[in-house]
Amino acid sequence: MLENNAFPLVRNTEALRKRRFDLLVIGGGIYGAWTAYDAALRGLSVALIEKNDWGSGTSSASSKLIHGGLRYLEHYEFSLVRHALKERRTLSRIAPHLVRPLNFILPVWDGPRASMLMLSAGLTLYDLLAAGGQPVPRHRRYKRAELLADYPYIDPERLLGGFRYGDCQEDDARMTLTVVAAAQAAGAVVANRINAESLLDDDTGVTGARLVDGVTGETFDLESSAVVNAAGPWASKLLGTDAPRVKLIKGTHLILPAIAGQREAFLLTATDGRVFFVIPWYGRTLVGTTEQQITDPSQATPTTEEISYLIAGVKSGLPGLGWSEKDVIGAFSGVRTLQDEDTGDLSAVSREFVITEPRPRLIMPIGGKYTTSRCDAVDIVDRVYKALQRKAPPSQTHKHLLPGAPNAPFEQWQSETMKALGHYGVDAESAQWLALRHGTRVSRIESLLQESPAMRERIHPNLPFIQAEAALAVREEMARSPEDVLRRRMPLSLLAQDSPDWRNAVETLIATEMLRLV
Repeated sequence: MLENNAFPLVRNTEALRKRRFDLLVIGGGIYGAWTAYDAALRGLSVALIEKNDWGSGTSSASSKLIHGGLRYLEHYEFSLVRHALKERRTLSRIAPHLVRPLNFILPVWDGPRASMLMLSAGLTLYDLLAAGGQPVPRHRRYKRAELLADYPYIDPERLLGGFRYGDCQEDDARMTLTVVAAAQAAGAVVANRINAESLLDDDTGVTGARLVDGVTGETFDLESSAVVNAAGPWASKLLGTDAPRVKLIKGTHLILPAIAGQREAFLLTATDGRVFFVIPWYGRTLVGTTEQQITDPSQATPTTEEISYLIAGVKSGLPGLGWSEKDVIGAFSGVRTLQDEDTGDLSAVSREFVITEPRPRLIMPIGGKYTTSRCDAVDIVDRVYKALQRKAPPSQTHKHLLPGAPNAPFEQWQSETMKALGHYGVDAESAQWLALRHGTRVSRIESLLQESPAMRERIHPNLPFIQAEAALAVREEMARSPEDVLRRRMPLSLLAQDSPDWRNAVETLIATEMLRLV
């Protein structure tokens, strides 16, 4: 089984130096991870490298959703929506511990773009495009009085009514890490903190890359028959003038307090007509996103203007919450790479996925969505086989459960797992999130709890993350810094305001665990 070899993640730099590979994948985000996993399952020898930490770029800065993209129907991107909804079904099946249903509330106010009839038709189409076997129910309509009774903080002025529809939620960084582990289990050599400094080529095309080990400083050449440049916003830096033209779009999200008793998300419209989400997430609320074209992804940080824009949007749609800029707990930005279309409306730029080959045997994907990354990777690997002039065997990633997925009805398994964790003194909320984040790897958490009862204690008193998760991140998940642990193995640094009251103790634990590796 793939599960047996997924963890611990092994940073095998010796194999990178000494072996020749069929495929080198540059970029350890979700597209690179799925590409490496798919290619390894099909029998290619694969190396997957990441210059920083797994998912440290765009793939840990999304809206944390697995969704069809309801708003894309407005731009008539029916194929994209159908494609994404099919993937929503697949991902919820192969990773039920990571992908969970989430209902969305869509209030409708009287205005130039408002029409209950048109929105009802759009949601009906959304349900039809989803086809059968979906993890969420079909949409339902709310009367005005019903909506205000259930959600009294909605702006009642000119409110016509609303709708509820279903999509799914995930932890993007945790999903990326899990797919990297699946790639390793399938035979790929994976290593973070390895930077591709330049590409190697001859008169036939690309032959590998010159790599720099970020831990030792060593420079060495890796030879491969093909290269996939899945570095996202940073992909063009390797290619110079050969790089395809793209748009770099920054999106910013805010972290705000929880809405008491609120389990559903909201889809709202900002003052400029753009839609954005208000989503419950780990006992906080995630609000976003913005869209701004930039030129340098390293400068993608939240601005005061973006924060004010999102707060104004929430104030407009949900004034009863009384939120202001003072309530913002944290903020983060990510950068998407989209096709370079000639349009001033960034919301209208196509999210359709394309594959380019700027040099022979160098494959570079552009566009796409987190939700469709698995099936897009199928197309990438097909293109690799074409570049290698070899017949491509069929993809297998849709057939295998991801590491941690229980081979049992999920709700039953989760209930039993939470009870077992409770016997070790883990509080119920933390136990629930341990099951949702680690799946069957909770058994490794239990081993740590047996090792030390202190491991059951929360890192932050108000958030459901325990000491054992930090230890496991260092021991088995290739985390090598506090940022790796507290931002990506768990999103604690996003959800809590920085304070030595909680941070000093966990950083001491991380340092102690790091010493075990020496």
